[in-house]
Amino acid sequence: MRHNTALAIVCLISLLYQPITAFQQPCLVASNINSSLTRRGSASFDSDRSLLAAKHNNEYDDDTTDCDNQINISRRNILNQSLFSMGFALTATAVVSTQSSNALEIPNFLLSAGEDRGVKGMPVPSKKLGGLSNKIRGVSKVMDELQRDLMQERWDLVENYPNQLRSYVPVFTSYTDSAFPTDIPTDQGLRVALRYEVGRFFASLERLKTATSRRSIDEAYVAYSDMSLHFDRYLRVGGLYTFYDDTVSLETYFQGTPETNLVYVDPKKDPALVRDLIVLREGPDKGRTGIVIGIYPDGSNTCAVKLDRTRGIREIRVVPCMWAAKRLGEQDPDDVFLIPRSS
Repeated sequence: MRHNTALAIVCLISLLYQPITAFQQPCLVASNINSSLTRRGSASFDSDRSLLAAKHNNEYDDDTTDCDNQINISRRNILNQSLFSMGFALTATAVVSTQSSNALEIPNFLLSAGEDRGVKGMPVPSKKLGGLSNKIRGVSKVMDELQRDLMQERWDLVENYPNQLRSYVPVFTSYTDSAFPTDIPTDQGLRVALRYEVGRFFASLERLKTATSRRSIDEAYVAYSDMSLHFDRYLRVGGLYTFYDDTVSLETYFQGTPETNLVYVDPKKDPALVRDLIVLREGPDKGRTGIVIGIYPDGSNTCAVKLDRTRGIREIRVVPCMWAAKRLGEQDPDDVFLIPRSS
């Protein structure tokens, strides 16, 4: 994250001293960024990115015409256009690498620097939300209950979740517009990012509905995994995490420690499947535990892991299947199976 922030600052400074013609087509900044989604080569995201870039280009068409006619543009206008382009690029890229093709990494200038507003290190939403934050976080419980019923193949119960989650559309819309309400470039960029994640969340919900009607458990697992991933991104970008962990990688804590200290089944001999309790044996989250919620069938050899709860939050990671190894010994069940069903 520190490397990406430094790169963003360098880009910003360089843009301040570029000729005015550099701002005649700001949408090109976003359209040339390589995106990294849950799975590589997502055609649906390319389409969404093109639509967002086109919309951005239309909004600034008048401004670029004025730039042709005016030789002297103020430094303040250049700064605003630079910030908006960088905020839009943040939306288009969505994530920065395979090892964290999970929650967004956000430049520091979009984050809270103090403890009086929000969680330090997270985007700072407006204070005037009227309880919307708790309503959004409440979706986490619905997602946990959906995971429980889906993994127990209670199709009669899973069928009810699409309508239940659809009822949250006005809540997501209200929070997106209320949390970052101003016209400053950072708020505009965050609103675009949040709307994108909501769109992908409900698109995945439709896939879950289709898979449920077919009683296709593998398709349902993948759809649920995508729902979980995009909801996790929404929480992070929307400043709804209850904590912020600035640890770049846990692998450094394992340097000099024998690999035998992590007890697990060799994933090459017995790979983890959906519902298996796992420990991550490699990567920046090495040593963390969770449950496999989906395995992607697109040839990427990746799986979605729902990490164990940390201060009320269960983060989602998409990792290579060889990183997720079954835990050995007697284990407590995943906590979603301890949630009682309402009568």
